[in-house]
Amino acid sequence: MRKLLTSLLLMLFLSACATTMAGPNGMADRDRHEEFNRDMWAVNQAIDDVLISPTADVYRTITPQPARRGIANVFRNLSEPWSMINNLLQGRPDRALRNLGRFIVNSTIGVGGLADHATEMGIEPAPEDFGQTLAVWGVGDGGYVMNPLLGPSTQRDTFGAVVDFIANPVSIFFSRGLNLTTQEQWGIRAASIISTRAELSESGVDAFLESSADPYAAARSAFFQSREAAILNYDTASLTGDGEGLSEADDAAFEAALDDLEDFEEAAPEAIPPAEAELEETAPIEPE
Repeated sequence: MRKLLTSLLLMLFLSACATTMAGPNGMADRDRHEEFNRDMWAVNQAIDDVLISPTADVYRTITPQPARRGIANVFRNLSEPWSMINNLLQGRPDRALRNLGRFIVNSTIGVGGLADHATEMGIEPAPEDFGQTLAVWGVGDGGYVMNPLLGPSTQRDTFGAVVDFIANPVSIFFSRGLNLTTQEQWGIRAASIISTRAELSESGVDAFLESSADPYAAARSAFFQSREAAILNYDTASLTGDGEGLSEADDAAFEAALDDLEDFEEAAPEAIPPAEAELEETAPIEPE
């Protein structure tokens, strides 16, 4: 397994370097396999229409909203240990302490994470994954990828997702500590997917895509904006001033990423639906 991860990491670095040197076309170079990605988008949408979305709708119908919120909180709480490790790998011990504090508080008085008392106490979320860690280490995104079932990603984040799957201490505990069977572990992951899909429906994602002339392009643009924000920790703590803010370099990098998206949209206006332009006017938030 170690050799496999080493080989994948080497391929990721080479691909990222190639993307960085690809040329001045900006966003266009980040979706070099657009034809394949669009085909995979269609496949994913078909699976979602037939299986995932109907299941999420049933889940929303039979499960009261407070219970759904509690279940979502549990899954977020289970992500705290891995977020803590990634914050440490990124050299951000203050954020790692927030992960540790949230996990302790929500796992105890929050009854396993059902209630998010940590946020009520002022301990803001600090989510991280290995894809974000690679970005902080300077690895380029390698280009846009539409993964089967998993949806929008990049080559860097796809590799990061593999590491997340293998190295997450909670997954290891489920497997080796609780001796859960493979079927039981996949059942937990399936429940997490359905919970997340229900949250997306409630957030208005479906309506946004349905109103877009080109849902694929809309989803791609929204993905890059949200991913850049996550990598630069453009979170509620930095926006309110309760936690560490963005540095000037980070803020400039975020603005440059948004400019990159705008340049691409101007170069290919037919690919950008009107509804997406409205999103861009409201999504970026200037830090004080």
